[in-house]
Formats: sequence, C-alpha cells, structure tokens
Amino acid sequence: MSKPNNANPRTWRACMVCAAVQSEQQFRNRGCPNCDDFLELRGSVDAIQDCTSTVFEGVITLTDPMGSWVAKWQRLQGYVPGMYATKVVGILPNEYISACENAGVKYIPRDGSSIEDEQ
Repeated sequence: MSKPNNANPRTWRACMVCAAVQSEQQFRNRGCPNCDDFLELRGSVDAIQDCTSTVFEGVITLTDPMGSWVAKWQRLQGYVPGMYATKVVGILPNEYISACENAGVKYIPRDGSSIEDEQ
C-alpha cells in the first residue's frame, strides 16, 4: 500500500473495517488492500462511500504489521504494510457487516464503540 496519491490529507478516506488510509481514487482503482475480497470497493463509488470515511483521527505507518506492538494495539496484525487511521468514524451498513461475517472477519467498529453498545 502506498501513500495516498493526493497530497491533501483532507481528501483521504479510511476503510471502516481495517482502517487503511488511501485517496478515494486509490480505493476506486485498487480497492481496499485488506478487505476488497469481501467489500468489493474496487470500481464501486457507492461501496466506497458506504465502507470508507473521511472522518478519522491519527495516521500511523506500519512497515511490519506482524511484529509491531502498535499493530497489535490497533488490531492491525496480518494486514498489509501501509498507512492506517487510529480511529475511524462512520456506520458500516448491515449488508457489509454480513459480508465481513461471511468472509470470516469479525467486524469491530474502529470508532471506539462496540457493536454491543449499539444493540
């Protein structure tokens, strides 16, 4: 995963599932580097709008997601190296939560809340 191709961080978006940070164009061209198999963001403006957010806090760069204590703390172990938000604000639609579950991925909101808080 490379740095978002737009130098203006205000145009960056973060995946609500894995917190990967990219420009909207990168999500459109490449999809999410961790979640595209089940979110299918590549080429879908609607899915990008539903599954990514422009409202996020902090950006960290991971070069060794398997060995980094920061990756463990942020629940990023096993993801590809790259840029990640520390907190992502947004509500992932139920159809995408189901897609996560069907892919064997436990969805945990990255905004500091938990699914149990919402029920």
